[in-house]
Amino acid sequence: MLALEAALTAFDGVDMKALRAKSLSLTEFFLECADTLLDGLGFTVATPREPERRGSQVSLRHEHAYPMMQALTERGFIGDMRVPDILRFGCNALYVSHRDAYEVVSALHSVAVAGEYTSARRTARSTVT
Repeated sequence: MLALEAALTAFDGVDMKALRAKSLSLTEFFLECADTLLDGLGFTVATPREPERRGSQVSLRHEHAYPMMQALTERGFIGDMRVPDILRFGCNALYVSHRDAYEVVSALHSVAVAGEYTSARRTARSTVT
């Protein structure tokens, strides 16, 4: 319970409307970056584009989602992969910036263009994704 209480203190004094507004701004910016930087590279957006239907995360589909997420992790980016083809990125407005969103999409672009996801060590599945 102490860990939960400590985690919740991060919200002390936070205006929830402002937090939601930043969340929407972050996810919209992430989607704009993805539309621009990932165009033609086999990605499709799985997250609803309508702000009222979108949470604080962005999901992209790609047939090589697992090894791409492995390559991003090796570059220091933390995301999540869902079978069969979803790359998922949290946009927690308390500590994620627009620069962070741009940097992860830019890194994903580099991974895709360079084919970094094709190495055998990245395609071998571990039990934890």
